[in-house]
Amino acid sequence: MKMKFSTVALAALLFAGLSLTSSFAQIGISVGIAPPAIPIYEQPYPPAEGYIWTPGYWAYDSDYYWVPGVWVAPPRVGFLWTPGYWGYNGSNYFFNDGYWGPTVGFYGGINYGYGYGGQGYYGGEWAGNTFRYNTAVTRVNTSVIHNTYVNKQVVNNNRSRASFNGPGGTTAKPTAQEQAAAKAEHIPATSAQQSRVEAAKKDPALHAANNHGKPKADAIKALDRNNEAQAGAGKAKGKVGQEAANGNSAFGHKQGDATTRTKGSQNNAFGKAQSAEAHASHTARTHRTNTAATAHHATQRPQIVSHRPQGVPTRQAGPAASTHAKGQAAQPNKKKKPANEEPGGGH
Repeated sequence: MKMKFSTVALAALLFAGLSLTSSFAQIGISVGIAPPAIPIYEQPYPPAEGYIWTPGYWAYDSDYYWVPGVWVAPPRVGFLWTPGYWGYNGSNYFFNDGYWGPTVGFYGGINYGYGYGGQGYYGGEWAGNTFRYNTAVTRVNTSVIHNTYVNKQVVNNNRSRASFNGPGGTTAKPTAQEQAAAKAEHIPATSAQQSRVEAAKKDPALHAANNHGKPKADAIKALDRNNEAQAGAGKAKGKVGQEAANGNSAFGHKQGDATTRTKGSQNNAFGKAQSAEAHASHTARTHRTNTAATAHHATQRPQIVSHRPQGVPTRQAGPAASTHAKGQAAQPNKKKKPANEEPGGGH
């Protein structure tokens, strides 16, 4: 199998004026052999409202590997995903990167399924700031997500599983609207999408050399579980960090320390102690004399100690107490607070 990063081949491709890899496309690697067919798989339910389906595709490293489709939070309200695709230029297969934009551009006429039938996207639509799902072509758990509609007119009966544009694959060419979409403002794949590509590349079960172009459902589910676990760990870490930084958070109250439960009284006591210390210091400076300096300091020390609130040492007992004290200092004046189906099937 042959792979090369050839600027000469890219220049020849652009010079030829092939519509499938025109100059506005972001072209990645080139490979001397066609990618496997789009495998049959079942679309999972979206995890929450607002997520948009990004279909699976074959990526390439030392060989082809399957990057399973995934629901992704769009980088901007109103944006849709244009899938990447492989295009043939007469000698090699080039990959054109996908992108986010206000409209869907050209993706090689490839039938990725579940709303991506080869042109446009019909699995859902934006209605203002809300994304609605077309249950005629998208699997949605309607007991959880209620922003749905049914449009059976967009069902695509095309059963092609071709994974590239060119001889032996699809022969579609971009329309004027699709060319305009690619030239308009758009955003590359999100960090979550990029992380999924890296995770798939490291999974031997998803490489065509091992699965012969037919990745197993168990391997895809395992990747999903790992991604969910990593995302959950990241959210938990971020939540703990935010709570630890906020002295008035539920994290502080869960510690059950006296400092947290008596924050109001300690604020007042600590403030009074500071005021008393400042007053005593000022008095000492005003009335100090050379003959009575030693005696004066001896009488002032117990006064400062006697005005310290009993709760102050408690603040140094552990990390929860010190965190809460930080929160107090920042806010001193606050008074309160289904079965498998082919890509084209039913889409």
